[in-house]
Parts: sequence; structure tokens; C-alpha cells
Amino acid sequence: MRQQDIPTPYYIVYEERLRRNLELINEVERRAGVNVIMAFKANALWRTFPVVSKYNRDFTASSLNELRLGKETLGGEAHSYCPAYTADTIHEYASLSTHLTFNTLSQFARFKDVLKYYDVSPGLRVNPECSVIETDLYNPAMPGSRFGVTASQLDGNFPDGLEGFHFHALCESGADDLVKVLAAFERQFGQYLPRLKWLNMGGGHLMTREGYDIELLVSTLKGFRARYPWLQVILEPGSAFTWRTGDLVTSVVDVVENHGVRTAIIDASFACHMPDCLEMPYKPAITESVEPQDGTIAYRLGGNSCLSGDYVGDWYFRGPLREGDRLTLEDMNHYTTVKTTMFNGISHPSIVFCDSDGDCRYLRRFTYEDYKSRMD
Repeated sequence: MRQQDIPTPYYIVYEERLRRNLELINEVERRAGVNVIMAFKANALWRTFPVVSKYNRDFTASSLNELRLGKETLGGEAHSYCPAYTADTIHEYASLSTHLTFNTLSQFARFKDVLKYYDVSPGLRVNPECSVIETDLYNPAMPGSRFGVTASQLDGNFPDGLEGFHFHALCESGADDLVKVLAAFERQFGQYLPRLKWLNMGGGHLMTREGYDIELLVSTLKGFRARYPWLQVILEPGSAFTWRTGDLVTSVVDVVENHGVRTAIIDASFACHMPDCLEMPYKPAITESVEPQDGTIAYRLGGNSCLSGDYVGDWYFRGPLREGDRLTLEDMNHYTTVKTTMFNGISHPSIVFCDSDGDCRYLRRFTYEDYKSRMD
């Protein structure tokens, strides 16, 4: 199937781009001597996992559904973290996980005896209180955060039985940010490391982004491992695995002008299908747009939902947009597909996979029954 024959809207994932990212991640693992695992919270397109599993089978899960899916489709080490386990969930988490991180000392105290019945390595999330993220929505180290135990809380309270630490303070960050956070972590928690078996440095390591300083990342990780050679070092980036591996292709269905503002309404929705554009917020690149200059025309894009704020813009085009024009919103694989909704009952974009030979096929097409069954 040719891409131009596929009706919009649809997400498309490119095998060649995915393999390129996976190869780079494997190279970092090899050179640095660490384990880089995939975060389900950023990518759960399990029909692409036959490709992913050739490079990586270990994963991190934040819910029982993610954990079950990982065990079924990847089958490697399962690193689980949940802000709060319950008596109803802890046994299944412990039975399916290889590594289980607790968010608080009280959670570990409550459930540590349960772990005796399972082959699972317990850890504790710690908070180095080093903020390198500007957007509070994505900053787990900001004052008042509900994530992790601070050094002052742990002082004098280190419990027996812990085997690992987990910190997470990055979000699509560079290696220089890891250097800052790691220095804060060692300063505050280094005294406990001789008692541990592993350290999970969390996510946010955007090593597949163009311009990312791979050499600094590798040297930083190698230096840490030289200081603490007994520790297994784990990284669990979300975006890095599927960064720039897929797009969302839409069509213009109408053009509205109000007070001099032109809005091209598309057959997709930012609120439903690209929520990070409104949450972050950020404006994705559009392949067909150009830089503003004399003669170009500015357009917002408006989603096809009833939410007033379902729009993003402006972008610039060489000529007027018309009904039927296709627009490619770039880099819409990581985090995007896992956050979608069916608000307003709007038709959900299909999911398409394009293999290395350029042949495209549907991974999933959504119907009315998908919408209806969510409320069943």
C-alpha cells in the first residue's frame, strides 16, 4: 500500500527511523556498560515490538496494564514504578516484575514482607531536588513534588532490604542536565550506594535527538560506573526510542477567517490526538509549511472538536490552504499515541507502519465499536 493512498487522518511509523534510534541506543549501552530500557508510558505500539525486540526486550511499566503488556510482548526484565501500590495490586506487581520501586518509605514498610514470596528486587525512588526542567507540568523535582524521598527524609531512616535507588529528574533533556542531576544525587545519596545493587537514572535522556552530546553521556556514565563498579546502572528514556520515528497526517476540511485570523480546520484534533501540544505547550513542525516571509500566508490549525481551545498556530504557507490539502505534523509517535482520547466521539486516526522497503500497512483501524465499547 502506498502512503498517498491512505485516507487521513493516520499516524505513521517508519521502520527505518525506528531501527536507527534502536541502533544508537544499543551503541550507548555497549560503550557505557549500562542497560537502557524502554518506557511504556511513551510508547505502547506493541505491533511494532517485533522490530524493537531485536534490539531490546527490557522495559519499565507504571501500571499493571503496562506491566502485563510488556511481559506478553517483550518478555525481558520488567522494572515497575507506581506512585502508590495497594493491597489489591502489590502481589501482581511483585509476581510480574524483576525490579519494583517504591515511592515512599511508608509504602516500602507496608509491603516489604509481601516481597519475600516473590523473586523481585526492591528499590526506592529518591528525589535529588535538582530542577533542570522549565515546565512545571513535567518537573518531578520541583518543590512540593509527590515523587520520591528526599535526602533529609532518608537520613537515619535507611531501611533494611532495599537493593536499588531510582531517581527521575529529566524530560527530553541533554547530557549536560544529567551531569547536574547526577552530581546532586551523589552529593545527597552517595553514602548509601555501597548498600545497593542497582541504580535507575530514570527517563528524559533524549540521546537520539540531533545534536545530543553522546560523548558526554557515555563519559558521564562510564565515570559513574568506575566510582561504583558494583552497581547495575539502568536508564529508561521514553522519547528517545521513538523520537522522530513517526508523523500524523491530516487533511484540511475547511478554512475559517475571523478578525483577520485564518484557521484551517483539520480532520484530527489537538485535544484528542495531540494533547501534548496543549499541555506543554509546543508547536510541532509541519512538513508543508515554510518560514515566514513576504508573500506567505499565516494559518492556525483548528482541531475538529467542540473545545474552543483546540487549536495551535501560527504556521506559514506559500499559498492559501484549501479543502483536501494534506498536512504532515511531524514527530507524533512518542507520547502522542499513548495519550489520545475519543472525546466528542471523533474518529480516531488509524495507525500505519511503513517498513524499510517503503511498503505501508495498517497496524490498527478504529471504528464506531471502539468508541462504543469504551463506555460499555
